[in-house]
Amino acid sequence: MITRLGLVDTAPPPAGHEGYWGYTAISARDTVKIYRHILETAPGDVRDFIMQRLRQSTRCASDSFDQHFGIAAAFNRPWAVKQGWSAFSAKGTCGPGRGTSTRTQAGSAAPATGAAGVDLSRPALHTTGTVGTGDRSIVAVLTLHPDGTSYGKAYTDLGRLTRSLKVPGGTAPTGTWYGTWGSDVAVRNDPALGDNLLTRLPAGVEVLVGCQKKGQAVSVPPYTNDWWAYLPQYGGYVTNIYISHPDNQLPDVPLCPEQR
Repeated sequence: MITRLGLVDTAPPPAGHEGYWGYTAISARDTVKIYRHILETAPGDVRDFIMQRLRQSTRCASDSFDQHFGIAAAFNRPWAVKQGWSAFSAKGTCGPGRGTSTRTQAGSAAPATGAAGVDLSRPALHTTGTVGTGDRSIVAVLTLHPDGTSYGKAYTDLGRLTRSLKVPGGTAPTGTWYGTWGSDVAVRNDPALGDNLLTRLPAGVEVLVGCQKKGQAVSVPPYTNDWWAYLPQYGGYVTNIYISHPDNQLPDVPLCPEQR
């Protein structure tokens, strides 16, 4: 594929790690070339097979990591995404259950550098895909983070970087971005505690708040709050206790329609 597509920054895994696909070196530039090949040159059945599945990306990956960062959070649909993450020590928390596995560099100790001089040991978080009607724009943002960076922080940093891009055909979702604190923060179907768990947030992740409403009072000493934030990208509510703002009611967020 390096030869067929004219890739210039791509190299196979380093010696001793042959066959470990997670150690393949690649750049954003080469990633864009691959997407252009899929969209413009590959046979129609191949293009459709790949792109249809990228459009169906689910929030919760098979290892319970929340993978709707980057493109999936920065732009409204239509989009198609292929995400990547590696070397985070935290377990996935996405979905009503709890994750029990982590995605690592092919499950072995990572070498310091690959054949192309790429750092293969630090936590990596990548978002790639197309944005807009007719796959108008190709986006590839590849990031490495300092050792020990939490998944939530990397998720937030990559999100801010992706949202800063001016992407033709891309439209930003409506709402206000806020930081969160705490770990395993629950997102619920309704603004109340109970058997209504949708998913849990990565620790410390930034979220888009669309509106807020009063619900069940929640106490997390020394705090008590009966305001809940609606997260449109999750389709559920989180208690305002875990939103990083000193006020119980967020001052720049509208009330949800039924409470106006």
